[in-house]
Amino acid sequence: MALVPRLELRQSQQLVMTPQLQQAIKLLQLSNLELSDYVAEQLEENPFLERDETPPDAPAERRGETQDGEQESVNSSEVDLSADGAVKEASESIDAEYEDIDPGSSGSDTAANDYRTNDWANAGPGRSGGDEDRQFDANLSKEISLADHLTEQLHVATRDPAQLFIGVYLIDLIDEAGYLREPLEAVAERLGADLCDVEETHALITTFDPSGVGARDLKECLKLQLIEGDRYDPAMQAFIENLELLAKGDLKGLIKATGADEEDVREMIAEVRALTPKPGYAYGAGAVQAIAPDVFIRQSPDGGWKVELNTDTLPRVLVNQTYFAEISAASSDEKDKSYVTDQFANANWLAKSLDQRARTILKVATEIVRQQDAFFVHGIKHLRPLNLKNVADAIEMHESTVSRVTSNKYMATPRGLFELKYFFTASIASASGGEAHSAEAVRYRIRELIEQETQDAVLSDDKIVEILQEEGVAIARRTVAKYRETLNIPSSVQRRRAMLQTAI
Repeated sequence: MALVPRLELRQSQQLVMTPQLQQAIKLLQLSNLELSDYVAEQLEENPFLERDETPPDAPAERRGETQDGEQESVNSSEVDLSADGAVKEASESIDAEYEDIDPGSSGSDTAANDYRTNDWANAGPGRSGGDEDRQFDANLSKEISLADHLTEQLHVATRDPAQLFIGVYLIDLIDEAGYLREPLEAVAERLGADLCDVEETHALITTFDPSGVGARDLKECLKLQLIEGDRYDPAMQAFIENLELLAKGDLKGLIKATGADEEDVREMIAEVRALTPKPGYAYGAGAVQAIAPDVFIRQSPDGGWKVELNTDTLPRVLVNQTYFAEISAASSDEKDKSYVTDQFANANWLAKSLDQRARTILKVATEIVRQQDAFFVHGIKHLRPLNLKNVADAIEMHESTVSRVTSNKYMATPRGLFELKYFFTASIASASGGEAHSAEAVRYRIRELIEQETQDAVLSDDKIVEILQEEGVAIARRTVAKYRETLNIPSSVQRRRAMLQTAI
């Protein structure tokens, strides 16, 4: 067959994402700090955008169209969940159809409130965006922080969801110097977790790099570093326990306390002074970012929950239509008219994108609170099985949208500050065909059963399966064995031998 040039017409379909649509999708996954930096850049570049300085709680007549014809993008509202988990009421709805971003989204509302979390405001600021020529995605990259470094190690060290949940919470409490200042008893009470589980998770974190991280005080920090260096012998232990004598320069007191001679004590002094008293600073205070909650969860008088957005973290912009009309009328050149039109369209699109982002965050957060109500009331043992599809189906959105919303978004609750994605847990089917059980709850039940066993009644994995089946949990023996191993619990044979040795 001869090869000859010819023209052909072909019809095909493909999905094309406009730059505006890409912008809207990326805005969803930005943290509130990254969003603030991005909006600040847009305010500098776009002549029709202005920052809205109107107080969030201003009267409605002040929050609509201004004397200059400016329009605000986001109104304030809140969602109140009744005690049975139903949406009780929502204030003023935002009339903004935005199906190009998420065809399944509907009018959930935004919220306003003034709230301050603990001492995160003392942390150093994160780095903001750089050159104007850098692409949008480049603004998302940042130096690894101490929290990120510890979280990565946590996910390598354990796969137990409950331990991950507790571990991430503890890591969030570690300050920039590397210390955990809050008592473990308070953490256990707030999370509704067993103190032994919190202590076990804390002990795991103290084995992470940098050495000494997670310590409650200076003595523990130095102790952890000495243990890692295999230098924590009885003499050194006595030295650390009497560290205040070193601060006083009491050499004789240290000799007496350690039972060592002067030369050994001087060597110990040199060793201790070579340690790092603030291991967290190895990652620099500049890489630490203050975490401000995007959503607040408060208990309502009726026993339900009120879900509100933190308007302090929501950049609010105005689109100046009057200025656009004046510039358009004065522009005669086609290039100038095109620029003015494009900038005005971009300003309106950004306002709508911010509006949609706020409504979507509130919508997802409200559904998470509705489905995890038992956690807020009773604690970590009552986390329900939840995945992205559960939430996406309930609010009629795509799973990818929910995934973007739950990343880098934080929820301030009566039990502490959590990233939205923390509430997604694995599930185990019910033996009776009823509601599924959270994998974390099943792990806790396995631990409880084993802790209650006696020397004469050590539970095998098969027996544990039988008990759980009677309690309505459909679980296989190999799953029980896997969960037991993730909890670092030995087999029934090993436990029986340990009990016998203890009795002897």
